[in-house]
Amino acid sequence: MRTVLTSLIILFVVLQYAVWLGDFGYVRLNQLRSTVSSQQDENKNLEQRNLRLQAEVVDLKQGTAALEERARSQLGMIKDGEQFYQVIDATE
Repeated sequence: MRTVLTSLIILFVVLQYAVWLGDFGYVRLNQLRSTVSSQQDENKNLEQRNLRLQAEVVDLKQGTAALEERARSQLGMIKDGEQFYQVIDATE
């Protein structure tokens, strides 16, 4: 009777180890949940970025306002007939 009880206790301990610390145990499950959660957050951010880029592509293909805005802000271009005034700080 004593050996059966000892065997059952050892079996119980081994099974508990597998449940809590094994490759498919509770600790690993929590790690995977955390990884999935962070990946979902990253995917949401990338989806939002892709939507912004897609809207910008459509705007650049269909309208000239976005193209004109880019030319003005990034390249410093002006329209024909416009006057450009550059203000220089006197303290320099």
